[in-house]
Amino acid sequence: MLKLNFIHHIAIICSDYQKSKDFYTRILDLTIIRETFRAERKSYKLDLALNGRFIIELFSYANPPERVTNPEAAGLRHLAFEVDHIEDACNYLKELGVSFEDARVDMLTGKRFIFFRDPDNLPLEFYEK
Repeated sequence: MLKLNFIHHIAIICSDYQKSKDFYTRILDLTIIRETFRAERKSYKLDLALNGRFIIELFSYANPPERVTNPEAAGLRHLAFEVDHIEDACNYLKELGVSFEDARVDMLTGKRFIFFRDPDNLPLEFYEK
């Protein structure tokens, strides 16, 4: 039987590299591990870490197609980050001018969560610990 250890990383393609780099490093406070410009592709690859662990590859490509959101299409639905307290997360996003949906409660766990969007309209979630 195959033994999976953990999710190694998540790859995200962005349409505006500088805007997305700012969002993921300033708003989500992810740490840059390595930034690589790939001249042959005319694109950047940015490796980002959360709490010292590599987690996201942020790619830039010229004119990527827009994400289909409504109705939702097959594929990855959203990316969720655990936070200690939803109120603190909401206040933080509000201070930075990032809009988010009202908090909801997961009927299965009783935990609260909110959704917000990255610069390319990718749905992101904060889920309470």
